[in-house]
Amino acid sequence: MTATLDQFVDEWQRWHAERNDGLRQPLGWLSLTALHWLDETPTSFDEAPGRWHVDGDSVIHELDGETTTYEPVEGAPGLEAEFDRGSVEIIKRTGRFGIRIHDRTAPALASFTGVPAYEPDPSWVLAGRFEAFDEQQIVTTGAVVDGLEHHHPAAGVIRFGYDGADHELVAFGEDGGPLRILFTDATSGVTTYPAARILQVDTPAADGTVTLDFTRAANLPCAFTDAATCPIAPPQNRLPFAVEAGERTPRAGESS
Repeated sequence: MTATLDQFVDEWQRWHAERNDGLRQPLGWLSLTALHWLDETPTSFDEAPGRWHVDGDSVIHELDGETTTYEPVEGAPGLEAEFDRGSVEIIKRTGRFGIRIHDRTAPALASFTGVPAYEPDPSWVLAGRFEAFDEQQIVTTGAVVDGLEHHHPAAGVIRFGYDGADHELVAFGEDGGPLRILFTDATSGVTTYPAARILQVDTPAADGTVTLDFTRAANLPCAFTDAATCPIAPPQNRLPFAVEAGERTPRAGESS
């Protein structure tokens, strides 16, 4: 049993180290310092060179007498324009166009020492069963930015038991592939980020069996920066018990 526990902890620590390494990337989420929404008026911003405005379904950037046109896709990762200290990411969200500033000299990146997390406890690795919808559904959620929406392809639900009760979570993804779950629980807004955490789930077995490893419940980018536009958990995925596993909130003031 000790050897098995040691192996579990070692694997979790490798996962945790990889998470931290990913966040340390010079133009990753910790470098995100600002979000500006655009309209038809050419506007300059202190953090981004040139002037920016919207023209129909395009974002226009004017710099040093040259004009560049960008056509970001709704909900997709943004298009990038480089500048001295980093990059400008051009995005489209719920029909609105904006730019996000990634600065490799961002204070959050410089001060990052790792994501706080609960100690890995194998009792938080739970067995579940996936039940596919007859047809893929689209689940709409709100976002951490007022007025935005996210539309998630949902493959089905995962049912599992905890503390003598049955629970159900809507799983995003496609039937026959890996799944992901956005959820909150009784720790949300207390010791974990309030809007949601994300749990990646491997492709279900042929009989629908899945493993829910809550020790790997991870923060979304919005837990680290106010310039992210992350979704919130759907109402169906708000667990009534405290999941004291996985990543904790990384910012002071988000927990008590």
